[in-house]
Amino acid sequence: MNTRSYYVYILTNKYNTVLYTGVTNNLLRRVWEHKEKLHEGFTKKV
Repeated sequence: MNTRSYYVYILTNKYNTVLYTGVTNNLLRRVWEHKEKLHEGFTKKV
């Protein structure tokens, strides 16, 4: 039986012009990763 908890999250940017959504099992770590821009992808500016 899997007893892990998963979280669906919705974040926005400073000006509330973009919504970021995702799923994680560690919400604090994932918010930190967003703030530190550790993963390229949707949050990366082009």
